Amino acid sequence: MTAKQKDWAIFLPALSTFYATYIGKQRYGNYVDPARIPADYENGIEGMNWLNADQAYFPYKWSLYSAGHANLDVNKFDEKEDMVRNRDRKNTFILGDSGGFQIGKGVWEGDWKDPNCPKAAKKRRQVLEWMDAYADRGMILDIPTWITKIPTSAAATGINSYADAVTATNINNNYFMQNRNGNCKFLNVLQGENHADADKWYDTMKHYCDPTKHAQPFEGWAMGGQNMCDIHLILRRLVALRFDGLLEKGRHDWMHFLGTSRLEWALLLTDIQRAVRKYHNENFTVSFDCASPFLATANGQVYYETALPDRAKWSYRMQASVDNKKYATDTRRFGVGVVQDKHFKVFEDSPISERTLMKDVCIYAPGDLNKIGKEGRTSWDSFSYAIQMGHNVWTHIYAVQEANRRYEQGQSPAALVREVFDRETFTGIVDEIFATSDRDKAEQIIEHHNKFWLQIIGGRGLSGKKAVNASTMFDVFFEQKEPTQEYHIDDSGLDEGNLDKLELEVENV
Repeated sequence: MTAKQKDWAIFLPALSTFYATYIGKQRYGNYVDPARIPADYENGIEGMNWLNADQAYFPYKWSLYSAGHANLDVNKFDEKEDMVRNRDRKNTFILGDSGGFQIGKGVWEGDWKDPNCPKAAKKRRQVLEWMDAYADRGMILDIPTWITKIPTSAAATGINSYADAVTATNINNNYFMQNRNGNCKFLNVLQGENHADADKWYDTMKHYCDPTKHAQPFEGWAMGGQNMCDIHLILRRLVALRFDGLLEKGRHDWMHFLGTSRLEWALLLTDIQRAVRKYHNENFTVSFDCASPFLATANGQVYYETALPDRAKWSYRMQASVDNKKYATDTRRFGVGVVQDKHFKVFEDSPISERTLMKDVCIYAPGDLNKIGKEGRTSWDSFSYAIQMGHNVWTHIYAVQEANRRYEQGQSPAALVREVFDRETFTGIVDEIFATSDRDKAEQIIEHHNKFWLQIIGGRGLSGKKAVNASTMFDVFFEQKEPTQEYHIDDSGLDEGNLDKLELEVENV
């Protein structure tokens, strides 16, 4: 998949700790019994490691990994971290997420607006050390403004207002800038839950990327809050960055969009990247991440088809995967079996699924006991999740790349074409915005097409400015053929099929 990536915005799978644990721990012993590994996995579990160009079943050099799920003790060996820590640094790329989400959820407690708070200070130091040790680029430890809407989180972190979030982020930014060792290039995170707050945040934080004001300024941008889901605001911000001298070659070459899963956004971000490269900074690179392949599996779902009909909705489709103990001895290929037995009308294979048999997913037969010594209702064990996560990751990468190929050939999702007297395309408008060297004119072009921006569904599932306070929801991101079925957690003793629970399972191993 690395070789198939052209000059498109780069999708970064938000690597799950649950998945990485299988790669890392298998390197140092039989975390998974060799008899349990599918016979056609010629490189064993290491073949599921897309960062290993020599052994991967689908080599792909890019990923995001969050400090919020990592072992932050860089002096302590940890097998579970090996996929990230012990990778080929010259030929792979890891973007480190700082863990601001953990602060937002109240998991990392402390008074973050107090620079002398021991809990916050310790976590701040650990995150920076981890980023400098293992990430190629990383996000600063921002405090998301939405934290103020969650009373328990506000109480746990001392963040009760927009001003508190700004104060705490300034503390973290100053610490990172003064104590970084230079190994990791940092992205200045832009937050704000509406246009006004986003503008204020930018005006307050932009100096951290200004080489005229700092000896070690940050080297790029990460778009959070409203900045990652509102194309109108994004274009305004890019124009501001350009004319403020903060989108310069060799200094501000990277921009990342947090939690972006819709296929239309893979295309419009490619259009933005190409326009900026063409008219301003030839090194400018856009990336975006999501945890959807892992989240889907944790909810019992598997990707089965990429749908790209011209002038209609583009999507990767998923539905509840097969879970039946009768398949424990079934030697049909997984994709063949689920179609033949009418679980799916169609199933698009991946390099993982084509090596996988029905019995490799549905491992438990009637009467078999799971790892806690009980006969559960599910035919899955924990490794069944990892197998399907690998399939889902490949399918998501493929969908993004195939969508870009189709887009280049003149096909388009409906959201990126506006039918008026003369057909307007997102590609053409963005090119026009960046072609001009006049800031006022660029801003006028953006405002002229305000109605177009409103038809583009935001990265959080709503249209244009209506996405101000939208929250990420699983059922908004995907087309699901059926409701999520019973969660498959009996073998692990967990009672809820979500990614957080799966992450917790491996973190406690």
